[in-house]
Amino acid sequence: MTDANLTAMFGAEGPLAACLTGFRPRPEQLTMAQNVAEALVEGHSLVVEAGTGTGKTLAYLLPALDSGLRIVISTGTKTLQDQLFHRDLPMIGKAVGRPVDAQLLKGRSNYLCLYRLNQLTSAADESSTPSRGADIELLRQWAERTLTGDTAEVSELPENSPLWPRVTSTVDNCLGSRCPLFDDCHVVAARHAAREAEMVVVNHHLLMADLAMKEEGFGQLLPGADALIIDEAHRFPDVAQGFFTIGFGTGQVLDLAGDVRSELVRGGAFDRPLEQALDELRKAAADARLTLSDGVANLPWDATRDDFKSAFDTLGASLDGVSSELAAIEDSSPGLQRCRQRAGAMFAAFEAIVSARDDQGLRWIRLARRTFTANVTPLDTAEELGALLESRPAAWVFTSATLAVRDNFQHFISRIGLQDVRTRQIPSPFPFADIARLYLPRGLPQPNDPEFTDRAVAEMRAAVIASGGHAFLLFTSHRALRRAAEILSDDSDFDFPLLVQGTEPRTRLLEQFAGQPRAVLLGTATFWEGIDIRGHDLVLVAIDRLPFASPGDPLLAARLEAIRSQGGNPFRDYQLPQAVLSLKQGVGRLIRDYDDYGVVMICDPRLTEKSYGRVFMSSLPPMPVVRDLDMIREFYVAHGVTES
Repeated sequence: MTDANLTAMFGAEGPLAACLTGFRPRPEQLTMAQNVAEALVEGHSLVVEAGTGTGKTLAYLLPALDSGLRIVISTGTKTLQDQLFHRDLPMIGKAVGRPVDAQLLKGRSNYLCLYRLNQLTSAADESSTPSRGADIELLRQWAERTLTGDTAEVSELPENSPLWPRVTSTVDNCLGSRCPLFDDCHVVAARHAAREAEMVVVNHHLLMADLAMKEEGFGQLLPGADALIIDEAHRFPDVAQGFFTIGFGTGQVLDLAGDVRSELVRGGAFDRPLEQALDELRKAAADARLTLSDGVANLPWDATRDDFKSAFDTLGASLDGVSSELAAIEDSSPGLQRCRQRAGAMFAAFEAIVSARDDQGLRWIRLARRTFTANVTPLDTAEELGALLESRPAAWVFTSATLAVRDNFQHFISRIGLQDVRTRQIPSPFPFADIARLYLPRGLPQPNDPEFTDRAVAEMRAAVIASGGHAFLLFTSHRALRRAAEILSDDSDFDFPLLVQGTEPRTRLLEQFAGQPRAVLLGTATFWEGIDIRGHDLVLVAIDRLPFASPGDPLLAARLEAIRSQGGNPFRDYQLPQAVLSLKQGVGRLIRDYDDYGVVMICDPRLTEKSYGRVFMSSLPPMPVVRDLDMIREFYVAHGVTES
């Protein structure tokens, strides 16, 4: 598509304006589209930060569709993935006058597994309660009529229903071509359709699985792609790191034990030695978890006691015992054969963790309430990731609203490992000087002061009263969130509807926030990004501290030490840029459209008192800074939010 054609497409009289309600020409959007088109034609790598309101989705979709290339688009969240496929692509097709040959492809856990559904319905105890029996019947009926097997079709069953893991597959338990229902497999059908499509919409986890060839038979998607567009690219490095991590935990072990038991029941078999080995495995898993502390946390391996390491060894030995018993009977069914393979792969991961040297990565434990996972994670995956990306002869386009620190992309580029990359920073088209203010209250103590949270919440309370509610109060720790909720809920004069993270599912809280006038929502990291609330519903975003990652996290501590040992500056090279990008995400919740307005409030005095505060300030949208609450009141009065 030529520049002239792009200009016409994004113009006031163009097809986008004709079919998209509220469309307005934006020079920034056109600039991004031109940069993406150039990258696709020339086959080079591009990293482009597009400020909020640029319209980056259309800015890459139109050039991608016009290029005639086979395109893979990857998103950081399933929400954006669904939006792209179900809303944006049909609208683009309408604008260009032809349907888009696109396929939506999700991870296998998002598709019904007919084999596992049959296992569930043939087990003896599934209808133990009326509600469980009704849910299983709901799944049976849906299975008969669905064409895709996409679990998102079943809105009646919550995402966290314990039935979903029972009727979907994982890489571990999928039987592959040995499955008796392979010809009817929804995952196979979805992947076949994706390989034939002009454009495929995936997410980062699925993309990395394909890059790393971690799913048998799925490494055929990317070799045929001419270009890959990575949206929500700020999430990509962390997702990638997870794919280079070796993990082994009690959740996997218990799933394996349950699947072996289901296979035995399905085949009408009873194998006493195997049953005894499974009992020992379950006991070893429970005993190992009991040696660790309660709660949810990440722990360094070296911080665990000797009794854990002994129990962990026993767990590995018990797993090896199950594997040996499975080897004796695995030929009796494909399911047991797959369980034997899973047990072998788990034991290999166990051995890799136990024998890992310090120079191979960090060993650490992720604690959940009833389970744990032991891991070994490389501290720097950039070289491996870069090699994977460059092994694919395709154009790579990375885009997000938060990739640069000031005007520098080096932090992001160094994490993805690409060597030859062009960058472009495109500012937001919104007139921040007119519609937004950055409120930095005076007189607050340093964040390490015991009184900081109480004092910050008092300042937030005053700002909420000035705004008339319609506020997000964002915190960098659950402890601060709980304290804020306690203070505000105990305040009889604070008569705003209070919504607190953890009391309801995230989606339900957002629905309540949008539906209740004057609502105030308290949240932590999960509410810092991926939320799009427009207009008068949200006019205040208050943040307690600069979002530096917790120094107690073992992965972070090890990464910082590695930077230091290589002669780098851990704060300058990693902690500061990561915090800047996180703050940009939080601030980005406020202004989402031209008609929006409001105040960003940051309570951390380091923003003005520390030299590095300038790095944060110069990375944020150009909002006028105010220090006095009266000026905030005047701003809200001027916009008709509250009366003078």
